[in-house]
Amino acid sequence: MKSAVETLNPTRVRLTVEVPSEELKPSLDAAYKKISQSITVPGFRKGKIPARIIDQRFGREAVFAEAFDDILSSSYGKAVEENELRVLGQPEVTEVTQVDELSAGADLKFTAEVDTRPTIEVPEYEGIEVTVDDLAVTDEDIDGQIDQLRDRFGSLKVVERAAEKDDTVVIDLEAKVDDEVLEDGVASGLSYVVGSETMLDGLDEAVTGLSASESKTFASELKGGTGEGQTADVTVTVTSVKVKELPELDDDFAQLASEFDTLDELKADIRGRLEHTKAHDQINDGRDKVLEKLLETVEIPLPEKVVEDEIQQRKDQMNQQLSMMGVDLEKWLEIQGQTAEAYNSELEDSVRKGMRVQFLLDEVVKKEQLSVNQEELTQHLIARAQQSGMSPDQFAQQVMQAGYVPVLVGEVARGKALDLIAGAAKATDASGNEIDLGKDLHADDEGHEHHDH
Repeated sequence: MKSAVETLNPTRVRLTVEVPSEELKPSLDAAYKKISQSITVPGFRKGKIPARIIDQRFGREAVFAEAFDDILSSSYGKAVEENELRVLGQPEVTEVTQVDELSAGADLKFTAEVDTRPTIEVPEYEGIEVTVDDLAVTDEDIDGQIDQLRDRFGSLKVVERAAEKDDTVVIDLEAKVDDEVLEDGVASGLSYVVGSETMLDGLDEAVTGLSASESKTFASELKGGTGEGQTADVTVTVTSVKVKELPELDDDFAQLASEFDTLDELKADIRGRLEHTKAHDQINDGRDKVLEKLLETVEIPLPEKVVEDEIQQRKDQMNQQLSMMGVDLEKWLEIQGQTAEAYNSELEDSVRKGMRVQFLLDEVVKKEQLSVNQEELTQHLIARAQQSGMSPDQFAQQVMQAGYVPVLVGEVARGKALDLIAGAAKATDASGNEIDLGKDLHADDEGHEHHDH
């Protein structure tokens, strides 16, 4: 087999491959066998039809058409390996010659175009200077965490007064369109926090000032159900008004809400966890800034087809997730207050930046000869399983079935490359203190977890 490569642009090549007849024989024999088993010819048993009969009835080009995928996969793979190409995606076959005229001893020649990784000269990353915010945990930060904890352990108490903002009301609803009650327009015993704006437009204004057993009718455009898009007359009836009573802030509360005996111990634990979280944020911010500076120093051309495919894949995933929630992309963007143009622009920017980062880190992996051991791969697999909400065994099984192991290995290797780059940077906080961006904070994460009773 002979092959030649022509560079079309920094991320695409044209590959011309000539396959001699003797190398075609295994694929052609398999094609004849497959065709023989799928057709009926009088006078011959199925599966035993001679090749010359198949040539006479269907033409030799039909046999080559059947065999071509097999020929392509083997000869294309060899050509890629021989020419040391780092290809991306599937090849696009642009020309196949001599198929129609092929005789028993003729060769096959085909031309394919395929995207390739760009050639990148890794820039100097030793001593990149960045500045990050100071790591500061304030009393207000701790009080905010305590308030959230008190709210979780608060209890609702019925009050005999009109509903106000932040009260919880129990309500009945009835929706009518043109004086007809909708079949799915009646609900009772719903709990609703006044001012949360999580149900119907106009509901907050309607229930504010209502006491138990009082009703009010308001107009609201329905966002779902049988009356979606129509304006309904909605009658809300308040059956009770409740206010949340928060527990006293003392040692008893600490024992109720945590594993600690005193409020001071609980606050000290909260401070430690906040410091740990902010240290993570500080290091991640510093790493992002190091990458940004490094990307500014190197030109990384991107294969446009690969970019387009990734953008489409992200959109498909988004549409699938939204479909499970019962909304489409247009409605979701409306809820988010974002235009389709802004969404598409942000998505493209994200894909392009992510691809540039990936190519750059892959080159660092190659240059520094970074490898991934079994323990590192296993730890990464467990972390990815947790992110996906699956058990490590379930996730590992899916990874193996999908042939996804090389992808995980690549992720771990790029993480190690980023560790190397970040560790070589010169980072300081706003106060001038040196920050080690290569520090592994994940190692003591368990020691900073807080377990509620």
